Amino acid sequence: MKSTSPPSSPKSITAVLSVDLLVQILNQIAGSGDRKSFRLVCRAFLLAESSHRRSVRLLRLESLPALLGRRYPSIESLDLSVCPSLDDVSLAAAIADRSYWQKLRRVVLSRASGVGWKGIEALVAACPSIQAIDLSHCCGVSDREAAALAKARELKELRIDKCLGVTDVGLAMVAVGCGRLERLGIKWCMEISDIGIDLLVKKCSNLRVLDLSYLKVTKNSLRSISSLEKFEALTLVGCRFIDDEGLAFLNNGRNSLQRIDISRCENVTWLGIASVIEGHRNLQMINMGDCRTEVAPPFLSQLSLINTTLNVLKLDGLEVSDANLQKIGSNCKNLLEIGLSKCRGVTDEGISELVSNCIGLRTIDLTCCHLLTDNALVAIANHCNDLTCLRLEACSLMTENGFVQIATGCSQLQVIDLTDCNINDIALQHLTKCSELKVLKLGFCAKVTSKGLACIGSNCKNLEELDLYRCVEIDDSGLSFLADGCKKLKKLNLCYCIQITNQGLEHLSYFEGLSDLELRGLVNVTAAGITSIAFGCKSLVELDLKGCSSVDDAALFALSRYSQNLRQLNISNCPVSSLGLCKLLGTLRCLQDVKVVQLTGVSVEGFEFALRASRCKLKKLKLVVALRKLLSPGLLQMLQARGCRIRWVDKPLLFNSFPIV
Repeated sequence: MKSTSPPSSPKSITAVLSVDLLVQILNQIAGSGDRKSFRLVCRAFLLAESSHRRSVRLLRLESLPALLGRRYPSIESLDLSVCPSLDDVSLAAAIADRSYWQKLRRVVLSRASGVGWKGIEALVAACPSIQAIDLSHCCGVSDREAAALAKARELKELRIDKCLGVTDVGLAMVAVGCGRLERLGIKWCMEISDIGIDLLVKKCSNLRVLDLSYLKVTKNSLRSISSLEKFEALTLVGCRFIDDEGLAFLNNGRNSLQRIDISRCENVTWLGIASVIEGHRNLQMINMGDCRTEVAPPFLSQLSLINTTLNVLKLDGLEVSDANLQKIGSNCKNLLEIGLSKCRGVTDEGISELVSNCIGLRTIDLTCCHLLTDNALVAIANHCNDLTCLRLEACSLMTENGFVQIATGCSQLQVIDLTDCNINDIALQHLTKCSELKVLKLGFCAKVTSKGLACIGSNCKNLEELDLYRCVEIDDSGLSFLADGCKKLKKLNLCYCIQITNQGLEHLSYFEGLSDLELRGLVNVTAAGITSIAFGCKSLVELDLKGCSSVDDAALFALSRYSQNLRQLNISNCPVSSLGLCKLLGTLRCLQDVKVVQLTGVSVEGFEFALRASRCKLKKLKLVVALRKLLSPGLLQMLQARGCRIRWVDKPLLFNSFPIV
């Protein structure tokens, strides 16, 4: 009698899929939520994700050694910008074991106001191969920190936007030490002048991208920049001393300039841009929005010189006629993006002429073009079938008939802004058939009801951002439809949707990925609703509760317990007490930006104790100006020394409804 062997058990999926195959699968997964689900499948999937990951953003610095050393051994990009209380001491402690840091190529320390030259020096020493550092909005960074950065010999990218203490001396040290620099952002560094830019250009011949926005540089800087042979992108937003004569220096064609942004440069006219075009026939992007210039026929004719390369043209705030748009259409047929926000003179005829020639447009911005009607929408729908982004804020003459055409002709739409438009549920029923929608803005659309939200929930499965500001007809039932269908929602604005109650917030608590929630002015919401949000929405980072007149200490206690990732909070005009505020600021370790204006239940002593309880981890704080003289000078000095920027609001200080004079 033959013996029968027992049936073999099915093989584990990890016995079939190698680590290399799992990594290839990971390469096809873009969403962070999907990646999280992937690594939770089993240990093998977790190991594959760990070995594959190249970048990480930390919420708490103390977890860094374990993550770099064991879990993610191949990390190349590290973002510490949201770590609370980051300073030289904590950064040096994290760098103690340098073996984990040697592979790093990029570190982000933006808004880390507590980091000074000692921390930067330790970072550069621990990361000999570092190529990119972001210190933007670190207001305490000055020339001494720039000297520490200059030791990063391999540095190719540096951002020090709004580092107000950096002067020409600091920039010179960076230029001398970091000769391989290719990308530099020094926006709002007001102490940097033509002298620093000239030395930068002489020492960093590989420079490709430069942002000088709002600096007091003149034509002399542009003369220096014109000598860079590899230069590709120049941003000069708000540089009021730049003029046509300066732009003429870029006419030499010596470099390969592809992108130029001179928006808000009040002394630049079309003549300056025309001279740039003359010398650079490979321009891909021109932004001349909000310049004090006309769109002259000679300039439009000049666009024909770059008709094969120009992809983006922004004319926001200028006067643009139908003839201008017709000329743009005939000379720039390869446009992918056109910006006409707040342009005067834009009509249906002009838009029709434009889109009939530029059929490849992906992004159209018609914000505040008040003369446009359904005819413009029909033209866009007929010609721009690959459109992915359409901005129509305050285009109030458009009706549901035009939006039906858009839904039919532009089915690939991912972003649509209909703020303050004449939109209703019938129009939404058609627009939501654009199943790829990720961003939908319906602020001030008073005709939208919960029936419209039902259409959104049924059709927009990929929706990530929804703005319902002052949509006063929606109620709790509408939020239930969103909760059932829009599982990927990350950002939601319900400000002044006055019919929303705790029941509606209970529906929202199922959005595990929700990171930004605005509930301003919801008078029917209480601590029970906020507790539901705090318990369910574990990814919540930003929360606005301003004017929620029924939200009290119990809500703050719930946030303190469950919302450990909260970084930005507005509780102005809420009936909370000193105890609740102290509990909140003393518990939430990631909290960095707090608005606490006109808290009638909080005494001066309450503000003092709460701000001390925060352990100076705050980076931004909004208070009434009367507290400036009432809070102890030592507290204010300590906050500002740790990089906290305090915005003083000129409103009366109220306590128990009585103003303090």
